[in-house]
Amino acid sequence: MCNSTSAANGSATTKLESSSPVLESKPVVSGKIISPEIEISNAAGLHARPAAVFASKAKTFQSDLSLLLGDQSANAKSVVGVMGLSTRQGDKVRIEAEGSDAEQALAELVQLLLDRCGEEEHEAPVAPAVTVTAAPKQEESADLLTGVGASPGIAIGRVYHHRLQEFDVPEFGESTAREQKSFAEAAKEAAAQIDAIKTKLLDPAKQAIMSMHQELLQDPDLLAQTYAGLAEGKSAAWAWRSAFSSYSARLEAQDNALLSERANDIRDVGRRVLALLAGVKQTSLDVPAGSILIAEDLTPSDTAVLDPGKVMGFCTRTGGATSHVAILARSLGIPAVCGISQAALALADNEQVIIDGSRGTLRVSPSVEQIAAANREISRIAERRAAEGAMSQQEARTSDGVRIEVVANIRNAADAREAVAKGAEGVGLLRSEFLFDNRDTAPSEEEQTSEYSAVATVLGKGRPLVVRTLDVGGDKPLSYLPLPKEENPFLGLRGVRVSLDRPDLFRTQLRAILQASPLTNLHIMFPMVASLEELREAKQILAEEQASTRHSDVKIGIMVEVPSAAILASRFAPEVDFFSIGTNDLTQYVLAMDRGHPQLAKQADALHPGVLAMIAMTCDGAKAHGKWVGVCGGLASDEIAAPLLVGMGVKELSVSTPAIATIKATLSRWTMPECQQLAKDVLALSTVAEVRGHLTDKAK
Repeated sequence: MCNSTSAANGSATTKLESSSPVLESKPVVSGKIISPEIEISNAAGLHARPAAVFASKAKTFQSDLSLLLGDQSANAKSVVGVMGLSTRQGDKVRIEAEGSDAEQALAELVQLLLDRCGEEEHEAPVAPAVTVTAAPKQEESADLLTGVGASPGIAIGRVYHHRLQEFDVPEFGESTAREQKSFAEAAKEAAAQIDAIKTKLLDPAKQAIMSMHQELLQDPDLLAQTYAGLAEGKSAAWAWRSAFSSYSARLEAQDNALLSERANDIRDVGRRVLALLAGVKQTSLDVPAGSILIAEDLTPSDTAVLDPGKVMGFCTRTGGATSHVAILARSLGIPAVCGISQAALALADNEQVIIDGSRGTLRVSPSVEQIAAANREISRIAERRAAEGAMSQQEARTSDGVRIEVVANIRNAADAREAVAKGAEGVGLLRSEFLFDNRDTAPSEEEQTSEYSAVATVLGKGRPLVVRTLDVGGDKPLSYLPLPKEENPFLGLRGVRVSLDRPDLFRTQLRAILQASPLTNLHIMFPMVASLEELREAKQILAEEQASTRHSDVKIGIMVEVPSAAILASRFAPEVDFFSIGTNDLTQYVLAMDRGHPQLAKQADALHPGVLAMIAMTCDGAKAHGKWVGVCGGLASDEIAAPLLVGMGVKELSVSTPAIATIKATLSRWTMPECQQLAKDVLALSTVAEVRGHLTDKAK
């Protein structure tokens, strides 16, 4: 996807007096300045979380700020307003500013949009720990109610209905000043309640949802409508309810399913404040053990605190697989069905049901045979999960004892601790750019040293730590690292090219990384290497910093992300200690397909025979010189691909933390000769469909 911005149309343009490379011109409109067009590259547009990040940043400026999409305009400081524009990937927006800090606001907000408001490059708004597998929709009947599978799994339980409280809200209150004070106090208390919930949550996805709720409490559009109602003599509760109800209805009416589902978040926050204004204690979900919760709607904050020891699963009349409620259900590991048939609301409390979150069904009054079949499936799933969990701390080996390292992709020390607890045998990819993102200046050497050493301390000397040097530039710009505008950033200054272009930043980072050498088994890896000249120049700089810091015990490797590195693997191998294949970038460079392209993304499959041929070529080149190959891209976390990669010669799989136990268990079911035969068979296939079909058939 191209993140470059186009110049604004029209002849009445002048240069902005700003060092930002993205603000090239400004149409002057009655004292306002307007940015050039920025293409939205977020996979789902500016949905709730990026909208909240954007609005929060906009609030730090004094200027009046608007986000423009065609002839639509929204208050840039309003998360509701930004979401309400219903932007999609590929839309082009502009930012309008008027005020004392307008130019700075434009520069920083444009950059924020180019950085996808902090979202990972191809992060979807839904991040399930496990995949919800689509199943053929079953015919609905009196004893089989259907909906949308939102969180996979099967559970047997008893119906427990949860109904939202009703509040008695008077239209008129006391004096305007008194009602304003009441509203301010209720909003402050609601923020404190949300913060209390957030501090108890360990899952970053849950924390992000609660942060968005806090942002809604400060939304200028919601507040403006509320205070307008107060000025008309309405009570605080009436004015607030009118405001959040109108905005939730506005979102619900969108033809963007993801945004319409966020109306539930506004109602959740709205009801929290409303309860405080009404002096009513919101009832907690005190659910009996063994319950299948049935509700017209569940709020995200209610879902976040559900006890999975009591709630076996839940069905809601509203929502879908992309709702925050569905995301939370997946993080809790309980089955859920959204959009369930209206008939579910009429079921009697305590009636026995079977919920199947994978198929999106609710079986009512199941027969003895149906219960037995469900129990068998539950047992099978539980046994497999238990077996995988039990062996997660063991060394990863094939069934005939061949050692394969299963390590983790992480960002920081907290990630490292979680990964080790889940069975990671080390870190195969520390994304060092997390230290450089979302800040105004580059991190100091001391700051970097502290972070790298913290990760190294978690791992200790017995586990490997592979640190990738700064991987930014082009499509991943930094505000304090001005780079030239590029027509195709994927083919421009990226990865090691940026480091070689800015040796001051590169040397500082290398010195900081080297300080971790005495604490762990340190490996340094250069990203996006395409030529031996780049590798040799980077190695020379590293050698000079090693001499100055007296830390020589370091392994050196490169990322294999471009075809030239794979093709020349046998020539790179004598000059490195290891290779790590980034299958995500390698796929798009081999296939000439942008992974974020709305039409081509599904075809950019790492199991394409062309990509697999590059992986095999890398392994062959490394083996000829006695060097090892790892895979740290998304393919490493795919359980059907793991034995294939091992069969091609991969010795290390660096995976997402939730996949560690599954990948270890998968490898334990294959012998090395079986993996090698699988690789031989697959490398002879000609299409992605053939490859996927063969791997699925052979999955154990």
